[in-house]
Formats: sequence, C-alpha cells, structure tokens
Amino acid sequence: MDSVQFNYPAVIVAALLSFVIGGAWYSPILFARAWMAEAGIDEQRARQARLGLVFGLSALASLVMAFNLAAFIGAKASLGFGLFAGFATGLGWVAMSLAVIYLFEQRSLKLWLINAGYQVVAYTVMGAVIGAWR
Repeated sequence: MDSVQFNYPAVIVAALLSFVIGGAWYSPILFARAWMAEAGIDEQRARQARLGLVFGLSALASLVMAFNLAAFIGAKASLGFGLFAGFATGLGWVAMSLAVIYLFEQRSLKLWLINAGYQVVAYTVMGAVIGAWR
C-alpha cells in the first residue's frame, strides 16, 4: 500500500472553507431560523452554548474531515475527481448515514435536508479544493 501524501495547504483551506460554509449555512441569512425550529433549539438555549468549545471542536472536526477526504482522493487528484469524490462522500456516506439516524430518531425531513444539504455542499467544495490544488 502506498503511503498517503497530503497537500497540507489544500487540506487546511478545504477545512476552513467547510467551516465558513457552515457559518453561512446556519446563519440567519440562510437556514438558522428553520434549523433552530426543527432542531428544537430556542434563543435561550443557543445563548447558553459554550461557543469557544463549539467552534473550536467544529474547526477540528472540519480539519479531520478534510484530511480524510484528501486520503480518499489520493493520487487521483483533479478538479473533476475531487468534485465527484466530495459530492459522493457528502451524499452517499454522510447524508445517507444521517438519514438512517433521522429515521430512527423520527426527526423531520426538513431538518435532514438542512443538515445533509450542508454536508453535501461542504464535502463537494472540499473535494474540489483538494482535487484541484496540486
């Protein structure tokens, strides 16, 4: 098995973009109100969150996601393959995994569309960056 060699700047930029996309996705500009309503989070509960911890761990998770996707894309890196791999990962693995959980937890389709939609978009963008950046 060949060892994986990472393009560290591409992975870091991909992780940052995923984090930025999440910030926009869950902001009042896009889906914050609908997400909060569907997730059962009110303003008071949102204010009680330990934002430093939430944002710090989210950034770390984005970095792990980007490294994992880079390992998956590997030497086949190209914009086209990166887009495909990111989209396939976001939809085929992440969104469908969430679907199974949401079905058993009896969560709403709307909440799944918001959360899974973010994952598909974020992974697709990460894949594009990782694939295109040689």
